[in-house]
Amino acid sequence: MISELPLDQVRTLLAVVDEGTFDAAASALHVTPSAISQRVKALEQRTGRVLLLRTKPVRTTESGEVVVRFARQLARLERDARAELGMSGAGEPTRVSIAVNADSLATWFLGALTRVPRDVPVCFELRREDEDHTAALLREGLVMAAVTSSPDAVPGCSVRALGRMRYLPVANPEFRDTWLAGPLRDALPEAPVVTFDRLDDFQDAFVRRMRRGQGGASAVRHLVPTSEGFVAAVTAGLGWGMVPEMQAESLLRAGELVNLAPSRAVDVPLYWQQWKLDSPALAAVASAVTETATAALRG
Repeated sequence: MISELPLDQVRTLLAVVDEGTFDAAASALHVTPSAISQRVKALEQRTGRVLLLRTKPVRTTESGEVVVRFARQLARLERDARAELGMSGAGEPTRVSIAVNADSLATWFLGALTRVPRDVPVCFELRREDEDHTAALLREGLVMAAVTSSPDAVPGCSVRALGRMRYLPVANPEFRDTWLAGPLRDALPEAPVVTFDRLDDFQDAFVRRMRRGQGGASAVRHLVPTSEGFVAAVTAGLGWGMVPEMQAESLLRAGELVNLAPSRAVDVPLYWQQWKLDSPALAAVASAVTETATAALRG
């Protein structure tokens, strides 16, 4: 039974995925396109699976994602080993790639990164993505860790609960008086709303919850794709929206925002998922993130 994955073939597959085409991978690895093709075919024969869809750029199959994730983890372990053996440049930092949702990034997450001990040389590569979709970046091997809403561990990853981020339905006082003077469940579907992007269903879900599964938010919606900009748009009166409690508190105290339904807060559970690697840098980041989340998020 063939059980080994030849490392040269694995690295070649990763190069093809990263470069996008066989020709570009050949140029990066200083071999011929024919050699690239032969290595990928040999790896597919060895695994008994189609690993790549030959499109432009290439796309991985589900089996290909497994091999690519393994290749990235292998590269990470190799870099860590070289650093411990003194084979890398003096003080060369470990690059830790993390997927994190915009609201965490705007509130508590950057504070967590500042808590990583200074004697751990690390560079952060952050990718902003909705918490419902960050796990996909882990699955594809594009990041080493992620803040996600899924408690189900991605294969090859560990998962731990961070806490719950609370969201409040808010608007500025003038907007409320103009658009939401009647019963809230009847007024919300007609009132202009602020959303993060075209995939943001959060406000619609809140309206459906208020109306026992019926309807959604208004078709008059303003797309504001940054967390800070979203809060500013709601505060300015462009529409109502679901704002993180951490961002809304001071504005509520100042009277710039009002809570439309104090008993209807929505809690979103967050989890930390990361590769199962014995990486000192990744372990230090995970510890700092967990400690900060415990203090910042609801239990």
